[in-house]
Amino acid sequence: MEKLIVGLQVYTLRDFCKGVELTSSTFKRIREMGYRVVEIAGIKDVDVKNLRKILNDYELYAWSIHIPYSILINQTEKIIEESKIIGCKAIICPGLPQELHTKEGYLKVANEFQRIAPILKKEGFKLAFHNHSLELEKFEGKTGLEILLENAPEWEIQIDTYWIQHGGGDPAEWIEKFSGRVSSIHLKDMGIIKGKQVMPPVGEGNLNWRRIIEACKKAGVKYGFVEMDETIIDPFEAVRISLQNLKNLGFESF
Repeated sequence: MEKLIVGLQVYTLRDFCKGVELTSSTFKRIREMGYRVVEIAGIKDVDVKNLRKILNDYELYAWSIHIPYSILINQTEKIIEESKIIGCKAIICPGLPQELHTKEGYLKVANEFQRIAPILKKEGFKLAFHNHSLELEKFEGKTGLEILLENAPEWEIQIDTYWIQHGGGDPAEWIEKFSGRVSSIHLKDMGIIKGKQVMPPVGEGNLNWRRIIEACKKAGVKYGFVEMDETIIDPFEAVRISLQNLKNLGFESF
């Protein structure tokens, strides 16, 4: 059985990834914590060549990158070129424009992804979609996420555990449901403070992580990326605690 590798979605630290100097110091701290793999999103004012240099400087591997839908489908060749420079192996669409969250919209997106998936595959990239809870709305008995995946068999799903739970789903069940098409997931916990849902460090909230990890092993998940859209403590401390908790649960850093 392949090991489960824990990485960091650097969007969590986006406020500390603005410009080359600040991004470099942030990546240094990430590496010192024990992370070896990252997913790229939220970095500003750093071109791809400088980003690759920063990754090399701290022996970090960017397995994947998040690219907005419109850029991905309209500038596919440019994204391929830039992703090769960074060294990524997977290109992830992080969400859709609001107007596409309809049955017709999901079918349109599926067609677009079926068009570009073979292009990316030929160049050595996986194509995946990252869910939020919006895609769990049902249309004639099927969720938006099911419509997307059933009509675009050439691509994968990057399950976000928090947003599946937020939409009323069971993260482990969804991971297993698309076994073989889930190379990576987002490890995002859900807690509650004074009646408000929050994103605590992974392992400090209420999601059933042992069940989720069991599902990951069954489904062939390779990477789990720690992410918090908003943290309830210092962001660096939040990602450090998350890494330690996940190692205790059986994840490895490389």
